[in-house]
Parts: sequence; C-alpha cells; structure tokens
Amino acid sequence: MIHVENINKSFEGKEILKNISAVFDEGKTNLVIGRSGSGKTVFMKILIGLLFPDSGEILYDQRNFISLRRKELKKLRTEMGMLFQGSALFDSMTVLENVMFPLDMFTKDRKKEREQRARFCLERVNLKEASDLYPSEISGGMKKRVAIARAIALNPKYLFCDEPNSGLDPKTSLIIDDLIRDITLEYNMTTIINTHDMNSVMNIGEKIIFINDGQKEWEGSKDQIMSSSNKELNDFVFASDLFKRVKKMENTFVNEG
Repeated sequence: MIHVENINKSFEGKEILKNISAVFDEGKTNLVIGRSGSGKTVFMKILIGLLFPDSGEILYDQRNFISLRRKELKKLRTEMGMLFQGSALFDSMTVLENVMFPLDMFTKDRKKEREQRARFCLERVNLKEASDLYPSEISGGMKKRVAIARAIALNPKYLFCDEPNSGLDPKTSLIIDDLIRDITLEYNMTTIINTHDMNSVMNIGEKIIFINDGQKEWEGSKDQIMSSSNKELNDFVFASDLFKRVKKMENTFVNEG
C-alpha cells in the first residue's frame, strides 16, 4: 500500500502539483488519469523517486520514501517494477537478456538462477519462444510483454506503468490490460497506472484518480465514473463520441425508468 500525503511540486514558480493526497491499495489496479499537462507524469516521477516534491510525504507500507537512508532506499527500489511508455528495451540485448538485466543489477544469484527466473517471467507473459530474439524482431505488443516480464523479474511489491497501451491497437491493448490486472492479483502488488485510455479505465480501473490542473479532482471506481456529476471529469471522459453515446444511452434509460 502506498500513502501519498499533501504532495506539492513547482517548477520555476509554476505550481504543477497542488496538495495531492491519495491511497493506492495492494492487489488492485490503481489508475491515474488526466489530460496532457495535467501533472500526472510529474506525479508518477515523484512516486518512483525521479523527482522530489517540494513538500508532502510518500509512505510505502509506512516507510517514508523521501527520508529513507541510502541503504533503505536501495532496498525499496528493488521492490519496485517499472513499465515505461516506450518499453525501453535494450536493442543490443536479446529478449532473455533484457529480462535478466534487473536481476544482474540487483541480485547476487548465480547466472543459472537468474536465467531460470527470467525464463519463468517470459513464460508468465506467454513469450517463452521469444527468448533468443532481439527487440527489433518482435512486435510492439510483444515488446510490452517483454517489458512487463522485466518489470516483475525482481518479484516487486509495487508496479508502475506509464501509458502501457501507447502505440498499441485496441485488441493488443486489451491483452496488455488483462495481463497487468492478472499479475497484480496473482502477486498482490500495488499497481499504479498512468493512462488517458478510457478503454483501460473501464476494463481494469478498480480505483481511479483524476488529476486536473495539478489537483486531485475526483476519485472513485470504474462503476462510479459513468455516473459522476463532476464537470471536469465528464469533459475528459466523454470527449470521445463513443463515451458520449454511452452516457446518452444511460440518461435515456434512467429517464424511461
């Protein structure tokens, strides 16, 4: 579980995040949504330590991330898995070597044990047959699955996903969504996903936080989002014709009922 308390962040006098507090539950897919420039990317960078807030606290199971000593911070980082927007695979490494990379960096296991763990993770994302291929030889969807395998190689307690469906077709996006959700449940991880993909929100959004202009504007579940009366949220959610039609059908059903 991750507790975020009163996070503020400014750049050159401009407020980017304004007093954001939230709780991200373990064993659930926690989604952070918002328009481009809303602050959600800065928020995730702060959560994983790429940026530091001007004020506030981040508690990883009661451990204050911001005030940890170097040794404690290193240990906590081994408990984090990260799925980057562009997959961020190493082109010069095979698929297996890419998945082994965090094991090589952060464990003292023998090479045989590291390789066994990497192959297990590849099998978990249904890519056992791709271990000897290079990133240039596999599809975008397969790259995402390799990146997920690498993200779970250290058996993390916390999984962060930045726009995991960026550049993928709708069918492949659903596969990635389902895989992230299943792994979250299987390993009881605290998973936080940055996304603007409303299909992902409605598919796996167990807990959703909407950030607007640097502030937490709304919080709820995918079942609550369609009936929300929050204007800013509705403008974001129903920007597409599909969700506008869904909303109209819901209103018609309610009125007729």
